[in-house]
Amino acid sequence: MNKIVAALCGLTLSAAAGAQNAMPVLELNAGFHRIEAEVAATDQNRQVGLMNRKAMPPQRGMLFVFPQENTHCMWMRNTLIPLSVAFIDADGVIINIENMQPQTEDNHCAKVPARYALEMNLDWFAQRGIKPGMKLKGIEKAPRPQ
Repeated sequence: MNKIVAALCGLTLSAAAGAQNAMPVLELNAGFHRIEAEVAATDQNRQVGLMNRKAMPPQRGMLFVFPQENTHCMWMRNTLIPLSVAFIDADGVIINIENMQPQTEDNHCAKVPARYALEMNLDWFAQRGIKPGMKLKGIEKAPRPQ
């Protein structure tokens, strides 16, 4: 009986630890397209990003909030799903969009200093006609980077 109780306690602690690492979700809008963006605003969350995930719902993505504007670069080490990334300035305007293939280490960089990067499933932006110069709504509600 003690083994069962110990196992259940271990599961509860593991679930609690996982919940502490859960990222907040922020609703963004690109035109009339709704995005549910997990927000990676800490160093640890930015480093892990979407690694090791096998799928992502179509309306879901990840917003990386950087401490300062820079020509940030993204790569796909340990990332299993193909993604498109939009680099975004401090005002929410898309600078450039790059396509990224799974499990590669090619750098995909902002063409000018960016404050954010938004990763979505591959071709999500292109399929919806979302291009550089367009503005995302709701990005001003993103938490401050840590």
